[in-house]
Amino acid sequence: MAVADTETEGPKGDRPEGDGSAGADAAGSGSAQSGESAQLGLFQQLLRFVVIGGGCALIDFGTYSLLLGLAGFPVWLSKSISFILGTTTSYLINRKYTFSGASTGNSKAKAGAFAIVYTVTFFVNMGSNQLLVVLFDAQQAWQFTLFWVIAQGFGTLINFVMLKWVVFRD
Repeated sequence: MAVADTETEGPKGDRPEGDGSAGADAAGSGSAQSGESAQLGLFQQLLRFVVIGGGCALIDFGTYSLLLGLAGFPVWLSKSISFILGTTTSYLINRKYTFSGASTGNSKAKAGAFAIVYTVTFFVNMGSNQLLVVLFDAQQAWQFTLFWVIAQGFGTLINFVMLKWVVFRD
């Protein structure tokens, strides 16, 4: 009986809670409406991810600016602390509001996968920021801001792809 119920939900793009296999079968039925729902779902996730990420980026950049400019911390330490604060906030909010796969499966395994993804992202983000600061001998505030934005862009791209298709698989 449950299979019949999930199959009727497939064309609307709704997926049952659980392992998602019944939803995958229904979505694979080839109807054009299912494909459109899946794309709309991806767009909505991306939109939420970007909006939430924008807020978390403000936390990240605000912390980075305060630590670098006012507290006089070195670039690497300011970036490290700000990244951790922004990332933790992003994880907590995106887990609840962006990725439906976050509520299914082994939460310890998801947290471990998240830690791996964000460790990689941390080094990409930190490395690209530091590389740009050194290569262009950053001295002006606008340079630090520009390099932060570029590093943040790399990190955002990696995060969405890895969170969507590895950590919080729908």
